[in-house]
Amino acid sequence: EVQLVESGGGLVQPGRSLKLSCVASGFTFGLYSMSWVRQAPGKGLEWVSSIDRFGGRTWYADSVKGRLTISRDNAKNTLYLQLNSLKSEDTAMYYCAKSGLSYALTADRGQGTQVTVSS
Repeated sequence: EVQLVESGGGLVQPGRSLKLSCVASGFTFGLYSMSWVRQAPGKGLEWVSSIDRFGGRTWYADSVKGRLTISRDNAKNTLYLQLNSLKSEDTAMYYCAKSGLSYALTADRGQGTQVTVSS
């Protein structure tokens, strides 16, 4: 059974940073590209970033490029998302997804971790 458990969210002020983690189990993590997606209050699911199975190639939505960094540690079955220079519009539930960019919005995902950016 695929399990994805996100953590690291919280309430932060604009301009601050957070690092999200997603621990995967139930599948061979190192064989899959992975993604982060998010859902803001009252809005649909939005793709944020993807990483290939080796961690060597990454992709970002224009809205987060230069502020967010995706990474992975295949030895720990863990996906990360470093969020810097946070803005109020980054407020959302963040999910990791068991897929690369193409199917990120429909792939298996975890329960999510809430990020709230507010002064």
